[in-house]
Amino acid sequence: MKEKILNSQKNGMLVLLLTLAGYVLAVLGIVVSAFLMEGFGLLKLLGVVLMVLCIIYVALAWILFCGLKVLKPQEALVLTLFGKYIGTLKGEGFYFVNPFCSAINPAARTKLNQSGDVKSKGVNPNEIEMPSKKLSLKIMTLNNAKQKINDCLGNPIEIGIAVTWRITDTAKAVFNVDNYKEFLSLQCDSALRNIVRIYPYDVAPNVDTTGDGHADEGSLRGSSETVALRIKDEIQQRVLEAGIEIVEARITHLAYAPEIAAVMLQRQQASAIIDARKMIVDGAVGMVEMALERLNENNVVELDEERKAAMVSNLLVVLCGNHDAQPVVNSGSLY
Repeated sequence: MKEKILNSQKNGMLVLLLTLAGYVLAVLGIVVSAFLMEGFGLLKLLGVVLMVLCIIYVALAWILFCGLKVLKPQEALVLTLFGKYIGTLKGEGFYFVNPFCSAINPAARTKLNQSGDVKSKGVNPNEIEMPSKKLSLKIMTLNNAKQKINDCLGNPIEIGIAVTWRITDTAKAVFNVDNYKEFLSLQCDSALRNIVRIYPYDVAPNVDTTGDGHADEGSLRGSSETVALRIKDEIQQRVLEAGIEIVEARITHLAYAPEIAAVMLQRQQASAIIDARKMIVDGAVGMVEMALERLNENNVVELDEERKAAMVSNLLVVLCGNHDAQPVVNSGSLY
């Protein structure tokens, strides 16, 4: 289905004024025909004909109002005539089309968690809202529900994305899929699942996330920009036939599933403690080496191997301990 733009229909105001003027003339014609019908012969016949024509116009001219269409900026209207697609109105303006044309929007009643579908706080929930047949060409934001997905290591995680999109081909959006909003939502969930299962939550050894056969450091937490770009491209390929353009995809929520979150937190704490201890030990060894070198350079004291070992042990205990050292004064000999 190829989109056809109707650009020569912006004559709604002219048709409206002519129709209203016709009503005025029809009312005057009825009054004049009433006077003519009081005559005889040809005048009476002329009055009858004029009366019939004016009454027919008054009874049927309202049909022309059905062909008047008003569009705001970034709105479109897909029109069909007796089941045949005749074109799309795009751009702001006051249009007049065939009164028997009908507007098509299969997603008019579909409400998703996205911009344009969320009710404001001031709206009465009991009020019946008539769905609009107009298609919005604005950039919309879809925020689907969070999904629980297993990463490439089998760990269950919760992830959510926000997708910004817009309609680029109204004919494809209306006729190629049953409901373009539901179609987009389902394809977002499917694409998200396909991409997330390629990556681990954190950097893991021997994991290939690029498909080149070599292990890399890709992860959901550390490579969020790359993951979001791959999700965007995956969704775009799936919704191309629906006339939808994906502008951007962003990860809005990323966490371990509740059933393993506590265990993974302990694992991260243990890893952080080990890294901190390693840094402390490396620094303590460097300080001990520096102390021994300074003592030897300045000839402050001569230490044999046993005394060096004792000094190293004491310094490491002091530097690596979690608590402040308690000094012990030794007034006697070490031997």
